[in-house]
Amino acid sequence: MIVLSSRRAAHDASRRFPFKARRMLGVWLFLSGAAGAAYADAQAGYTLPPPPSELYGDLFVAVQTQGIYPDQKTFVDATPKMDPAQIVQAYHQQMTVPGFSLAAFVAQYFTPPTDQSITPPPNQSLREHIDWLWPELTRLTTTANVPPNSSLIPMPKSYVVPGGRFREGYYWDTYFTMLGLQEAGREDLVDNMLDNFAYLIDTIGHIPNGNRTYYVSRSQPPFFSYMVELAAQKEGGRVYQKYLPQLRREYGYWMQGANTLQAGGAVRNVVMLPDKTVLNRYWDERDTPRDESYSEDVNTAKQVTDRPANEVYRDLRAAAESGWDFSSRWFGDNQTLTTIRTTSIIPVDLNSLMFHLETTIAIGCGEARDFGCVGEFVGRAAKRAIAINKYLWNKNGYYGDYDWKLGQPRNNPSAAMLYPLFAGAAWPDRAHTTANTVEAILLKPGGLVTTTFNTTQQWDAPNGWAPLHWIAVQSLKRYGRGDLAQQIGTRFLADVNNVYATQQKLVEKYVVEGAGTGGGGGGEYPLQDGFGWTNGVTLKLLDLYAPGQ
Repeated sequence: MIVLSSRRAAHDASRRFPFKARRMLGVWLFLSGAAGAAYADAQAGYTLPPPPSELYGDLFVAVQTQGIYPDQKTFVDATPKMDPAQIVQAYHQQMTVPGFSLAAFVAQYFTPPTDQSITPPPNQSLREHIDWLWPELTRLTTTANVPPNSSLIPMPKSYVVPGGRFREGYYWDTYFTMLGLQEAGREDLVDNMLDNFAYLIDTIGHIPNGNRTYYVSRSQPPFFSYMVELAAQKEGGRVYQKYLPQLRREYGYWMQGANTLQAGGAVRNVVMLPDKTVLNRYWDERDTPRDESYSEDVNTAKQVTDRPANEVYRDLRAAAESGWDFSSRWFGDNQTLTTIRTTSIIPVDLNSLMFHLETTIAIGCGEARDFGCVGEFVGRAAKRAIAINKYLWNKNGYYGDYDWKLGQPRNNPSAAMLYPLFAGAAWPDRAHTTANTVEAILLKPGGLVTTTFNTTQQWDAPNGWAPLHWIAVQSLKRYGRGDLAQQIGTRFLADVNNVYATQQKLVEKYVVEGAGTGGGGGGEYPLQDGFGWTNGVTLKLLDLYAPGQ
């Protein structure tokens, strides 16, 4: 279990990073429950360390600022060879000695993460390659094999990582990976990852962005309810009841502070509009540069002259929670990262996912025969659907985001417009209009473009992403536009096939505009291959639109 090893440790943890104290108390309480017993043997005695930025202080800043590693994520994934306090002490003793080399010091005291590149056998078909990739991307990182003071958070069961630089499990990626695992008959891995996420909710208080200590201060788009639904489709309604406690705890995390809000205010992930409508936003507990992108965030904040750096850091982190890091969706001018205002925006995707979470809790309560709970969450879902159709409908003919600080819709059409259809919260006439808008402005030769703005950010044009294609296909089929769904799905499949035929790999994102479709670009790091959610969605689309391939 994730526990504090002593009263002194609890005191030190509270002093160093007070916002974790509540979580650690929750962990202690978890130990006394029946759910905790299921994981106690595998995780006994584990103490969640602070993130690397706190463990190493000015050493961390020096390493990231001087670019000792080309990728800022490398150092925060590295493993210390001795107690961090001793490493910091050695650094302070040596840093002023003539001839001191920071690169040599880091090499002496840290072990960098191992290379994850893979070489598949030759002449695999696309389907064969995906089947071959599942075990290559599967990890088991319990307390038995995670080194002390690693940033990696142990989990009790095996899980699938995206691949490339992404050496850990990611929250929303996992749902789309699960789609392919279930299609491939790997229900065991689907159940394992559900249990891992239930474990994280029970021990940390929510599902972090990924199972790294530097991700704990935020979550990601809440797809846990969709994961439960996916398992229930194969295993029956008991799955809803099994994970009902975690569904409710996750809901509590996202709604924390809602009961104390006043009209026009916001706290954490919750916003109350002037008419007392309550909706959600993306947020991060910290307002410092991200550990894994320290230099990038510092450089961005330096270019902003009209507001404090900590506000910029919070908005950058909140965009990371959205999974769309980064996109014109969060930019004040729809073009420039320095105008980022994520926490001022009520996102259409997040609130659609929250609607699904509410309806899933109602189903779980029905399985448990708790009919008071059923009524409560049916009512919550109904209120949210009304709010989505009031505030997140753009008069230009699509569902979109709303700037609650400016009190107006965001005129930035994106593939996120399909989320209300995906969750079933869209009004039928508006779903039809949204589908027409998708067809008119987002459908491209290689599939669905992410937004209509080309900003050099990865979650903008000309890129398309596997998860957004699956959401589009399911959404449009749900509202009677199977024809458009098939166009989107088959065009994206052709793009994936083209890249695989020329490069023998599946990648994180794809260019969908123009005749020369291929692997996508933009963002903070090179194009990654592997790739968990692309594998999952591609396998589903193959079985849907090209079953013989």
